[in-house]
Amino acid sequence: MSQPHRSPAIIFDFGGVLLDWNPRYLYRKLLGDSPDAMERFFTEIGFVEWNMQQDNGRPFAVAVTELSERFPHYAELIRAYDERWEESISGPIQPTIDILHSLKEAGYRLYGLSNWSAETFYRIQHKHTFLDWFDDIVISGEVRLVKPDPRIYTVLLERIGRRAEECLFIDDSEANIAAALQLGFRVIWFKSPELLAAELCRLGLLIGQSHSKSEAP
Repeated sequence: MSQPHRSPAIIFDFGGVLLDWNPRYLYRKLLGDSPDAMERFFTEIGFVEWNMQQDNGRPFAVAVTELSERFPHYAELIRAYDERWEESISGPIQPTIDILHSLKEAGYRLYGLSNWSAETFYRIQHKHTFLDWFDDIVISGEVRLVKPDPRIYTVLLERIGRRAEECLFIDDSEANIAAALQLGFRVIWFKSPELLAAELCRLGLLIGQSHSKSEAP
């Protein structure tokens, strides 16, 4: 049964909630069984900050060139993150996909709000049918704002025509949750699909759960 229009808009983060993304999946292949070398590489090049700039709209070609010039001994590893980026995703987090499917079947309006390079998002969007279930998606690389910047939440609210109080935001980042809470969103800090399902049931938004296979094997 469809929910009334002013039932909460439910907003999902993607990485770590719906898709299992971790750059270590790729770099374990490149650096073998050497976690120390991998972590040293991440720390030395400032991977988190560097990658965030792509989430903020910087083209990968520019990012790779600039960082490779600074760290020429890592040039091949840096370039690999662009060329083999898809290997940093191990796949969908199926129990969360099942929850998403149940919410879609119940008639809730679903939205995405994700820190993600627009370049890499569009490389994989067509490979995951569940991304078609969203009524709209705001990708940080497109709007050139990244969570937890309050402005990206405002962009989403303006696009979907809702007030923060009418939205439920689900994210695995404590900082992103805190920013949304400050703006008046209802929030669920994602820790696991099981805890998410329990909280949605507690809120009366999820009754039972569909176990249909949303992704082809």
